Amino acid sequence: MYLIPFLFAGIFCVLVLGFRLLYTHIRDFLLKGKDIKSLEKKEQRKVFFKAAIPVFILVLLCLIRPYFWIVPFIHWFLFWAIFYGVAFVVIKLIPRKKDAPKKKGPTLYWVTGAVALTLAVVYMSISYFLAHNVYETKYQVTTDKDVPPIRIALIADTHIGSNFNGDGFAEILKQIEAQDPDMLVIAGDFVDDETRKKDMIRCCEALSQLKTTYGIYYVPGNHDAGYYGFLRDFTYDDLISELTKNGVTVLQDQGLLAGDNFYVIGRRDRSMQRCPISTLTALADPSYFTIVLDHQPNDYQAEAEENCDLVLAGHTHGGHMFPIAQIAEYFDINDATYGYEKRDNTVFIVTSGMANWAIEFKSGTICEYCIIDVIPR
Repeated sequence: MYLIPFLFAGIFCVLVLGFRLLYTHIRDFLLKGKDIKSLEKKEQRKVFFKAAIPVFILVLLCLIRPYFWIVPFIHWFLFWAIFYGVAFVVIKLIPRKKDAPKKKGPTLYWVTGAVALTLAVVYMSISYFLAHNVYETKYQVTTDKDVPPIRIALIADTHIGSNFNGDGFAEILKQIEAQDPDMLVIAGDFVDDETRKKDMIRCCEALSQLKTTYGIYYVPGNHDAGYYGFLRDFTYDDLISELTKNGVTVLQDQGLLAGDNFYVIGRRDRSMQRCPISTLTALADPSYFTIVLDHQPNDYQAEAEENCDLVLAGHTHGGHMFPIAQIAEYFDINDATYGYEKRDNTVFIVTSGMANWAIEFKSGTICEYCIIDVIPR
């Protein structure tokens, strides 16, 4: 969290500098080599407004729909700076005859800008596609404990309303049901900041129609129970009531024997007041297989010390966009950002989630649901 102000400051600086340079070069293009001071005041104003209009339109787009337009413009400006810098250095290194005439044509700035714009459009189009399509990811976990084979479907960060509404969620559940899961677990952030009540209810009804052997289990995420939901037309208690009414087992610092020889332990979110994992595992038979649901992957050491067998989490969205995941891992913002990890006897799996949040693009990661097969040796 302490890096967020620096992130926003960096984004603001890149945008301001990018728009400033764009305006400057449009103005210079309109001047065609003339010094603006040599023009009359009236002509100076004309040049100013002509150069400012396209920049003003781009800025207006960022203000109207910031999470959609700011990200592509940031990438365009960064690609532009990189291409321009590389091309400038290469040209300086190329030997040139002193008397060679200068070739007329587009300037280096505009050529690299066009290349950067093309790359940004392609890159952001792919990123938009990845953020709005849900894929299936499979894992296999082996154990020495006496437990029947279990197929777990894991979903997290559905953020209902961001990528799909209630009917869209119901369609994805049909894909999951086709994999014949023994149980479905929801690792938090089921709803989003502005999820509509009708979509929340439709999603809960869809869950009631999913056929499993051991049931459906839910733990809260920071967007479910936190301060993010002040724009919603329902409360956290309404959400819990609807989930429970539709047969979903809500676990808030609770554990239960879910089937033959295995427990499901569900933790409150890290943003909430909650028990240490040791308090919850003390209620479970250590010879039984233990599945822990914990929205944020931030308590790996304690969970490994308690010999939890399988810990399932979300929250990170897989980093959302390159290089956020790499930065997060470098600064240890989370214990993990995505995927499979084993520490001692504990297997940790973090899903990138089924939807986006705020940023409508994903690069270096996907939207997914996970199918996890627990297999005894």
